[in-house]
Amino acid sequence: MEFLSTFLFADWLTKPVWMWLMFIGIVITLLVLDLGVLHKEHREISARESLVLSAVYIGLGLAFGGWVWWSLGAQPGMEYLTGFAVEKALAMDNVFVIAMIFSFFAVPLKYQHRVLFWGILGVIVLRAIMIGFGAAIVSEFSWVLYVFAVFLIATGVKMIVFADKEYDVAKNPLLAFMRRRFNVTDEHHGEKFFVKRQDPKTGKLAWFMTPLFLALILIEVADVIFAVDSVPAIFAITTDPFIVYTSNIFAILGLRALYFALAAMVKRFHYLKLALAIVLIFIGSKIFAAPLLGLDKIPPVMSLSVTFAILALGVVYSLWKMRGIPQEKLG
Repeated sequence: MEFLSTFLFADWLTKPVWMWLMFIGIVITLLVLDLGVLHKEHREISARESLVLSAVYIGLGLAFGGWVWWSLGAQPGMEYLTGFAVEKALAMDNVFVIAMIFSFFAVPLKYQHRVLFWGILGVIVLRAIMIGFGAAIVSEFSWVLYVFAVFLIATGVKMIVFADKEYDVAKNPLLAFMRRRFNVTDEHHGEKFFVKRQDPKTGKLAWFMTPLFLALILIEVADVIFAVDSVPAIFAITTDPFIVYTSNIFAILGLRALYFALAAMVKRFHYLKLALAIVLIFIGSKIFAAPLLGLDKIPPVMSLSVTFAILALGVVYSLWKMRGIPQEKLG
């Protein structure tokens, strides 16, 4: 019993082990409920159900932020909420790319949730690895934060310059490589990622990838690309690994629900991408601004307020500019 108590209250990555275990337990419970109870059978997710689930996930993420605020203090609480808001906004871009991938492979609506579920599992592991490496590097070399800051500013500027350039799935080099090196079917086989069929080249039975699996791989790769932006962004807000990882994962957990709610109308949020670019520039700039102002860091309340204000303005302006335009004309 004494050993267990010592283990649970031992520090791991700046926080007691029990905090990490509690968070992991919450995530596992949500995933089991999602796939094992709510979506045990393959079916289409309605927009209404999607909005309800998205609201539930956002509520849980904010509730966890409230617990962080109560247990760790106001500053970590505000840093968590800022990171959560930025990750949710970045997810909007991810939703658009996922929608194009599903459209390209003609993935039936009733199987899209399966792909997204396994995609989320991959995201949880990949983000843990990337954040772990990031935390180790930042703790050893604090100047890396300035590299992150420059990268965020450059990314924000690039997003503004290439705001109207769309992601082209057909030109993805990974897709061309997989089709060239592996057996791939042209048609779907229900919910299966792999099927065994006769190889036309050898006449023998062989395993073939289905378009559903190719969609999953491209979604995972897309998340890695987005993580290259989001991980430096959250480290520019806080270097606490617990805050970084939990805000990331809670924002991503609701991505499936958010996708089904917004995939059809994501183009109505056209100016959110511009707002997000400005947020990234702001987050990167404040790393340089703090020393010039004689501060260790820009106050979290200011970061949170500015971030929310920019993102809210992007959403409101997008909806106002796109009002009255029929959905079919948006594409």
